[in-house]
Amino acid sequence: MKGRNSGNFSNPCLTMHQPWASLLVYGIKRIEGRSWSAPLRGRLWIHAASKVPEDSTIKAMEDFYREVYALDGITDLKFPEHYPVSRLLGCVEVVGCVHGDELQSWDKVPEGVRLEAQTVFCWLCEQPQKLLVPFEMRGYQRVYNLEKKIFEAAVRGLIHVKSPLPVKFQLPDPRDPFSLKPGSVSSRSPETIGSGPDVEKSSKLDAVIAGARAAATQFSKKYQDPQASIHDNTSNFGRAAKSRTDEAQSTNFRQDEAPRANIEEQTSSYHTRSKALFTQPQQQNGAPSKIFAAALRGLRPT
Repeated sequence: MKGRNSGNFSNPCLTMHQPWASLLVYGIKRIEGRSWSAPLRGRLWIHAASKVPEDSTIKAMEDFYREVYALDGITDLKFPEHYPVSRLLGCVEVVGCVHGDELQSWDKVPEGVRLEAQTVFCWLCEQPQKLLVPFEMRGYQRVYNLEKKIFEAAVRGLIHVKSPLPVKFQLPDPRDPFSLKPGSVSSRSPETIGSGPDVEKSSKLDAVIAGARAAATQFSKKYQDPQASIHDNTSNFGRAAKSRTDEAQSTNFRQDEAPRANIEEQTSSYHTRSKALFTQPQQQNGAPSKIFAAALRGLRPT
């Protein structure tokens, strides 16, 4: 297998926190936001990190997507029943990567999709598929190659997902996949660039956007992750995982100290009792001492 982060990907995989990972595989989330451009096109496997999502985080993201889809007339959104962790969940097709400003101004995509543009780079995802039985495995930082044996087993367990609102991203110029069709980006002054998508925002929509941002920034507060966006919440996952591993190893070491102390105490006690057993007959007089001496003589070979 090639190096996990070699850049020459055979079966690329990305580890993401929940609930973002499941929302992407279920086709609810259509944009994967990052601070770095997508290094690939085609199938991308999605793995859920080991951190169990808080109920408030799940609620914030589900509220966000309810409002996002409501802009396009979809009000019966069905979310995943569970958000498993430390599991390979499925895959999506990355068809392109554009700047957030471009996506926010792209009138060829639904309004809700434009609201998902909250990061510098937006990975355009289509054709979600989920595993019928998610695979337990560990993840790594950034995009890495999926182990061959895991890939061979996972590819046989994929089922197609019916997205609430499938989106077909049309990138007309295959020679420049980082740019949209000329004229699709509206002419805006530098002061207005990055101010957000051109959709009418209600106070409720503003509230859910703020809640989604707060849910994402919990990782930067806890793990000192410099990224603070709705989607880009895994850039320091490797360091966070290492911190948790070091803490676990430290805990195991402290737990191991007790058995070692008990062994030393038991060994010392054993030697004390043994010494007392063999010295006691020499210190005692009378019948018990004579019986013990006779027993020893009886054990000697004749």
